Amino acid sequence: MSPDKMVHMANQIAAFFNSQPGGGAAEKVAGHLNDFWEPRMRAQLIAYIGEGGAGLDALVLAAADHLNAPAA
Repeated sequence: MSPDKMVHMANQIAAFFNSQPGGGAAEKVAGHLNDFWEPRMRAQLIAYIGEGGAGLDALVLAAADHLNAPAA
């Protein structure tokens, strides 16, 4: 997937969880990504964050610590 589309999709997820009451938004973003993004998409996102994560919402960056890295 193009990096621009990936950033857009991840930021949409972050925007949704930012709008929800309660805490733990980073964990909820990570949970959504772990549950609904296929392993290749998560691997691409993790690599993109490792390269600096340009354009990603701060909540997506915070969720990175809770993402399940796909097996190599």
